Amino acid sequence: MKTECYLIDGMSCAACSGAVERVTRKMEGVDQSNVNLTTNRMVITYDEDQVTPDMIMQKVDKAGFKATLLDPDAEKKEQEREMEKQRIQLKTAKKRVITAICFALPLLYISMGHMVPFPLPLPAFMDMETGPMGYALAQLFLTVAVLICGRKFYIVGLKALAKGNPNMDSLVAIGTGSAFLYSLVMTIGIPKNPMNAHHLYYESAAVVVTLVMLGKYMESRSKGKTSEAIRKLMELAPDTAVLYENGVEKERKTEMVLPGQHILIKPGSRIPLDGTVVRGSSSVDESMLTGESVPVEKELGDTVIGGSMNYNGAMEVEVTRTGSDTTLSKIIKMIEDAQGKKAPISKLADKVAGVFVPTVMVIAAASALLWLVIGGKDIAFVLTIFVAVLVIACPCALGLATPTAIMVGTGVGASHGILIKSGEALEICHKVDTVILDKTGTITEGKPNVTDVIVLEEGRTKEEILSLAASCEQMSEHPLGQAIVEKAKEEGVDLTMPEQFSSITGSGIEAVLEGQTISVGNRRLLEKMNLQPDEEAENEYGSSQGKTPMYLCINGRLSGMICVADTIKETSREAVDKLKSMGIKVYMLTGDNRRTAEYIGRQAHVDEVIAEVLPEDKAAQVSRLQSEGRTVMMVGDGINDAPALVQADAGCAIGSGSDIALESGDIVLMKSDLMDVYRAIQLSNATIRNIKQNLFWAFFYNSLGIPVAAGVLYLFGGPLLSPMIGGFAMSLSSVCVVGNALRLRRLKL
Repeated sequence: MKTECYLIDGMSCAACSGAVERVTRKMEGVDQSNVNLTTNRMVITYDEDQVTPDMIMQKVDKAGFKATLLDPDAEKKEQEREMEKQRIQLKTAKKRVITAICFALPLLYISMGHMVPFPLPLPAFMDMETGPMGYALAQLFLTVAVLICGRKFYIVGLKALAKGNPNMDSLVAIGTGSAFLYSLVMTIGIPKNPMNAHHLYYESAAVVVTLVMLGKYMESRSKGKTSEAIRKLMELAPDTAVLYENGVEKERKTEMVLPGQHILIKPGSRIPLDGTVVRGSSSVDESMLTGESVPVEKELGDTVIGGSMNYNGAMEVEVTRTGSDTTLSKIIKMIEDAQGKKAPISKLADKVAGVFVPTVMVIAAASALLWLVIGGKDIAFVLTIFVAVLVIACPCALGLATPTAIMVGTGVGASHGILIKSGEALEICHKVDTVILDKTGTITEGKPNVTDVIVLEEGRTKEEILSLAASCEQMSEHPLGQAIVEKAKEEGVDLTMPEQFSSITGSGIEAVLEGQTISVGNRRLLEKMNLQPDEEAENEYGSSQGKTPMYLCINGRLSGMICVADTIKETSREAVDKLKSMGIKVYMLTGDNRRTAEYIGRQAHVDEVIAEVLPEDKAAQVSRLQSEGRTVMMVGDGINDAPALVQADAGCAIGSGSDIALESGDIVLMKSDLMDVYRAIQLSNATIRNIKQNLFWAFFYNSLGIPVAAGVLYLFGGPLLSPMIGGFAMSLSSVCVVGNALRLRRLKL
């Protein structure tokens, strides 16, 4: 199966996106097809043996739209072209709206001036009574000018109708076109019957088109804001890089730079590509990528991310990733994919929208016939009913309800370093009632730290114990030994290089330092040396607190003990407490021994600890909780937890944006901070609440608007809905839905 992304031109409402989905899904070999009305993109998965891109584009073309295959290797350029195209279209739309308003206002003055309490002055040749033909021709001229500005409705709408896929534009075209043609017939008959001037509906056609154009313009402006997160990310990556070869600087386009080449990063410039620091050091701002506001210190051997901002130092960087392989490109692709994938909650709206337009056309025709045949109303009244129903029933709001909220929600998440891969993942998070946390690297720092230095031989000091142990461990590559060295450096302890060094597998090390034999290791080492551990000290400082004790022996005498532990992160306890306050049960899942695991669990305030679990058995534990009817989120480092992340209802990879982390799970937390798990669930709750509000408004609006437009209130002595008011209300509903979605940008996480 192959997955591709296409840009779809010509869509205006949910009926359009539904039509594209319908025709592509019917194709033999297509597994799934999802169209996003907000981004105008279709993500399609198909069997390459049965379907080709040309077949897909032809099928979409037959439905009345145009599909363009997006090249993943040129994604940035495609994005920039698309954004520039949107800017031009928005500028053009603005000009047309202003022009239409300039013609519609005098049209209203002419056609409705006689209805106000104080009749508005008009030249005699344009007066309805004294110059009916001039009165009609002036309106005709002004209306034609407005309809030319809004010609897209007629071109697209009638084309879609002819293809058998009527949409919102079809409703506007049929409704306003009917009003215009009826008025034109009346105008032609004025020389024979001057009273025809009383039955003109030019203003209804022109004002409805103007209001719908205004609504579409405002909608487009608002929709543009929903993709702000992607736009900001795209702007991060510089177009050029300073290539540094043989001491010579050359400016090159970033796409011309190859992995393995060296680039120079100057103070105050953005890092163009992913790489590794080979010379120099600096502070780097990665906040737009990770959400972490504190600058990160970069030194020799550290990785840098393309798009981040270099502060005060100069660095020489060896490029490791270019083009679509960079972390920034992958993040942008992930956000786009998330915005293109539909949440399950949108399926109802899609089903409704798919049959909505044809149903509305039937309702409009039936309402008009009923008033004509049974109600005995004249053609003018019937036409008003017909146009009002068609115009007010536009399903735009219905089609925008879900994708706009998902776009804004994923954008807000990305700005906080929370990358949500799909609308489904975003939705499922609000249902989570159980969170399983991996221990190492998730709850804890993921690296050992020295917590205690204990003197066991009289006459010795803590500084001496630490200095001797660290001096010997300089030669060791063991993580526990390196933790001791790091502690000594932090304390400013002087270190001496040992004269002799040997490693004792599974036990520790032995070295000769300034004529003394120094041994550092675990209980197994003491057994080999026929020494007894200090049980009291070990119980007080060691394993009972989840720490690993390391013994130091000097010339065969037990002299000290150094305790090492993987300490919990500063925010882990707060995050667990926050999750529990939401009614979520929190588990800790680890392969560590039970004693250590339970100590860490108590520190982190988790509800239950599951210890001594092999990596391959973690998925089984997730499955067990799911079988109890729980909705489970698994949070892990994205490597050894991969099976469990996949098994969970929502997999959450916590890490710094490594390839494995980006590919594992449904959500990626760029910061290694458990508070982001709480924030992700918070964001999900807010987004789903927003979608429900949008859907309620859209369904409520259409459910209320259609009967009113059909004349139900008029039956009981109420008012008759004007097509102009219907057009305004229809536009307003779409703007309200998009505006409500944009409120998510103010969400405080």
